[in-house]
Amino acid sequence: MQKAIDAHFHIWRQKDQPWLVGPMVPRIFGPYEPIRRDYPIGEFLEDQKDSSVEKAVYVQTNWAKEDFEKEVAFLQKTAEETGWPHAIVGYADMTVDDVRPQIDRLKKYPLLRGVRMQLHWHETPAFRFAASADQIIDPKVRANAARLKDYGLSFDLQLFPAQMKDGLTLVGENPQTNFILTHAGMLTGTEPETTEAWKTGLRTLAVAPNFYTKLSGLGTFVHRNDPDLIAYIVDNAVEILGSDRLMFGSNFPIEKLWTSHAKLIKAHRAAVARHGPKAGADIFWNTAHRVYRPV
Repeated sequence: MQKAIDAHFHIWRQKDQPWLVGPMVPRIFGPYEPIRRDYPIGEFLEDQKDSSVEKAVYVQTNWAKEDFEKEVAFLQKTAEETGWPHAIVGYADMTVDDVRPQIDRLKKYPLLRGVRMQLHWHETPAFRFAASADQIIDPKVRANAARLKDYGLSFDLQLFPAQMKDGLTLVGENPQTNFILTHAGMLTGTEPETTEAWKTGLRTLAVAPNFYTKLSGLGTFVHRNDPDLIAYIVDNAVEILGSDRLMFGSNFPIEKLWTSHAKLIKAHRAAVARHGPKAGADIFWNTAHRVYRPV
């Protein structure tokens, strides 16, 4: 079986997550009571033990903004104690006047590879995270994104299709920085107008050679492990971007709300297998290894 890097997973202590200790609110992945608890690295390792995952990339989980360094320190310590994760995507507030003081505090952690600030906005209120649809091209965000190249850090980009034209502005003006679109651009449904808008958005961003996409969180809007949907997304992503710009991510434990890690990666493997062994090597290992440089 092709060995894998899980390029998008989370662990947490509930006490560190304001969204897990506060009241339940509508979210894109639906009701989440089963994960309103600690999710430690040991449980993740147990979850993925049958998935041939050899390395994993942690992605930030929205600690309180002022605790951005505590989050990365916690993950670095976890890695030193357990050997997992192998790379860290931390949080930085890209809307401040100058993000460099934050990055300067994070750069001392050896596993830091990139940052994420969720900038997705949708006309459906429950799907929104950013303050506005065009926050992606806010002057402060653009200025701070331009500073990432000086640190050799990537940016995990989370957008809906309607934002991808603006997303290309940010990606295109920073050719020395890798941008990784999470959750394959968040396809919200399979209606023709929805899928066409999604494919158009991917084609828009695909012109930038520093743009990559994660095949992660594909059950977010259907709240199930759907092999047909996964195959549809994989087929189109491979056609538009090529396998060498795609990578697998489980989005655990969010996807644990409706499936197991083994069933999830099995559906992804089946979808990717139709594109040949090179696609499998790219999507499950090579792309993530090149972009995130896991130890």
